Amino acid sequence: MSAKKTSHSKPKSKAKSFRPNTMWGGRFKAGPAMIMEEINASIDFDRRLAQEDITGSRAHCNMLVAKKIISKKDGAAILSGLKKIEREIAEGKFKFRREFEDIHMNIEARLAKLIGEAAGRLHTARSRNDQVATDFRLWVRGAIDDIEDGLYALQAALIDQAERHTQTVMPGLTHLQSAQPVTFGHHLLAYVEMFGRDRGRFADGRARLNECPLGAAALAGTSFPIDRKKTARELGFDQPMTNSLDAVSDRDFALEFLSSAALAGVHLSRLADEIVLWCSPQFAFITLSDGFSTGSSIMPQKRNPDAAELIRAKSGRIFGDLSGLLATLKGLPLAYAKDMQEDKEPVFDGFDSLNLSLAAMTGMIATLTVNAAAMKAAAGAGHATATDLADWLVRHLDMPFRQAHHVTGALVALADKKGGALSELSLAEMRSVEPRITNVVRRVLSVEKSVASRKSFGGTAPANVERACLEARRRFL
Repeated sequence: MSAKKTSHSKPKSKAKSFRPNTMWGGRFKAGPAMIMEEINASIDFDRRLAQEDITGSRAHCNMLVAKKIISKKDGAAILSGLKKIEREIAEGKFKFRREFEDIHMNIEARLAKLIGEAAGRLHTARSRNDQVATDFRLWVRGAIDDIEDGLYALQAALIDQAERHTQTVMPGLTHLQSAQPVTFGHHLLAYVEMFGRDRGRFADGRARLNECPLGAAALAGTSFPIDRKKTARELGFDQPMTNSLDAVSDRDFALEFLSSAALAGVHLSRLADEIVLWCSPQFAFITLSDGFSTGSSIMPQKRNPDAAELIRAKSGRIFGDLSGLLATLKGLPLAYAKDMQEDKEPVFDGFDSLNLSLAAMTGMIATLTVNAAAMKAAAGAGHATATDLADWLVRHLDMPFRQAHHVTGALVALADKKGGALSELSLAEMRSVEPRITNVVRRVLSVEKSVASRKSFGGTAPANVERACLEARRRFL
């Protein structure tokens, strides 16, 4: 009995379907098979490099003219044609064609249509290998600058809120359980530090990527008397890349970008997770503005923190972008291989996810309102001032801390047995555990006294937080 034919049956071969591609030159008698065109084309995503490609071509053209490799007349025609193409793209009139594979050949084909034979001189002394490496570095450099702006804005929003809440007491948690009281301003400034480190990582990566591959050609350099320093300067790079093989094959800058983006995503996700908790009825610490809340299709009472939840999810997407690119690059021999065509989509996606997440988080932080009463009530729950009691025993009774810890633990157990707080124990009850305790101990059992006492450098005391806000503005804004 013959096997039943399914929708997964092998399709009829299209190997004889060809489409001409004039950009290949004389090596091939026919164009690629349609399926080859489908897997080979990158124009659907690398059109995002259009401006960078034109910018790089301008610099290359100027250098070729300066070195008398092409004539001034041809150079002027090329620059005029590139300007027209730039305008067409900006106005949405440029037709991106898949048969020209990528952004480089699309622009070159249009340039040839506009100015004729002179267009063919632009590719003298360069290859698509160094061309795309240059375009991609330019794009990532600009993306880092955009992320820097987003991180700056988020830090500013966090510092603004921290300044408003230097004395707002909230529970500090470990293991998601009440630990010690802190101030909300102090808590927010912790994220300012995290995002400051993110800015530093992106800045470090930007400095390392700022070398120019242009002029490395396919992999070995060129026999034409080019001036790589001139093109590097014109494109804002610090210097040309030293080794031509490294110039066309290196994608460290893309991995560094995604690595930094992934770490920023971790920090955004942690903050987003806290926002989800804080605005739940069980916590009720904050209320998100209407602009950053959504409703339910069936439950009219709901105010859902969808923006925070989506930020939390998008961080995982960025992690996937990083791991995918690592896997793509890990086994490639020098120099260029077509695998590298797969480097752009994860970087584009990682940038889009992080940039949007930063904007959404900044909006949420800037517009949220704080329920200080709920925070204060929660700050005192779970015997949060127990450590303050232990510290008092050390200071006033000269008790070793380990013994003070034991005594305080016994008092906590007594309070639990009575179903109340430490501060609600009578003096007699406290003395039943440690006879030397006096009523002076009550001065350290309030959450306000607890946070005020944390004056050590980096601590949560309101006076510290006020100074820390000023210092954060000086360091980061």
